[in-house]
Amino acid sequence: MKVFPKFVKIVEVGPRDGLQNESKIVSAKNKIIFIEKLASSGLKEIEVTSFVHPKIIPQLADAKEVISGLKAHKGVIYSALVPNMKGLERAINAGLKRIAVFGAVSETFTKKNINMTVKESLDVFKPVVQAALENGISVRGYVSTCFVCPYEGEIKKEKVLNVTEALLDMGVDEISLGDTIGAASPKDVFSTVGYIIKTIPKKNIALHFHDTYGTALANVVSGLELGITTFDSSCGGLGGCPFAPGASGNLATEDLVYLLERMGIESNVKLKKLAKASIFMEKVLGRTLPSKQLQRIQCKNNS
Repeated sequence: MKVFPKFVKIVEVGPRDGLQNESKIVSAKNKIIFIEKLASSGLKEIEVTSFVHPKIIPQLADAKEVISGLKAHKGVIYSALVPNMKGLERAINAGLKRIAVFGAVSETFTKKNINMTVKESLDVFKPVVQAALENGISVRGYVSTCFVCPYEGEIKKEKVLNVTEALLDMGVDEISLGDTIGAASPKDVFSTVGYIIKTIPKKNIALHFHDTYGTALANVVSGLELGITTFDSSCGGLGGCPFAPGASGNLATEDLVYLLERMGIESNVKLKKLAKASIFMEKVLGRTLPSKQLQRIQCKNNS
C-alpha cells in the first residue's frame, strides 16, 4: 500500500495566474472581494497579483490598489510575481513580505516570453532575490516548461535540475515546477520530479499543473506518491498562460481539495467556502468556470 503525505499546502494562484489571462479586466474592488473569500476558505498562501509592467499584463495594472485594500488574516501570506528590480521596488512599497520570480527551462519559451536566454533571465533574478532577502522578503521561484514546451517539445530533466539549483543557490526557498501547457503525464512526473528530488529536498519543491489534456489530478497523485506536499492551483480552474499557445486553465482548487479529502489528506481548505469565491468570480466574468467540483456543488445547490 502506498504511503501518502498527511498534509498538503495549497498555493492559490487564481488572483494572479488566473485573472492575468482573462480578456475582461476585473476591477480592484472585485479582486479584493475575491481574495477575501479565498482567505476565508482556509487557504494560507495566496498569490494576489503581479508587478509586471502594466502594458504587458493590463489585467493586473492595479496591483498596488489591490494589495492596499486587503485585510490581514492570521496565518495568511499574500505574495506577488516580481520580474525585475523595478517590480521589487513596487512590491516593497506595497508592504509585501513574499514575492515570486518567474523563469523557464526552454530557451525558446524564455526568448518569446521575456526576450532573454535562460542564463540572462537568471542573471536578472539574482540581484532581485538578493535585494528581497535583504529587505526581509522571502522568495518563491516558478520554473515553466519543466515537462513539455509549446515550441521545443520534450524537456530534458537535467535542464530542469540546472535551473532549479540556480534559483535555490540565489536564496529562493521554494521552486514551483510547472507543466505550462498541461501536456505532462504521470510518467513524466515520476521521471522529472523523481530525478529532481534525488538532489533537491522535497520540502523545497512545489508542483504547478495545467489541465489542458485532463491529466492534472493524475499528475498530482504522482507527485503525492513521490512525497511532494505543496501544489499550486487556481480557484474554479481560472487561467492559463498568455505566453504559451494552447495552455488552458490551471488545475482547479476545488478539484484538488476534493481529491485530497477523498484520499484522507488534510489541506485546511473548506470546499464549500472555496466554491463561494469561484461563484462570485463567475458572476463577475459572466461565464462558467471549468472546475468539476464547482459545477457539482452548484447543481446540488440548485436541485
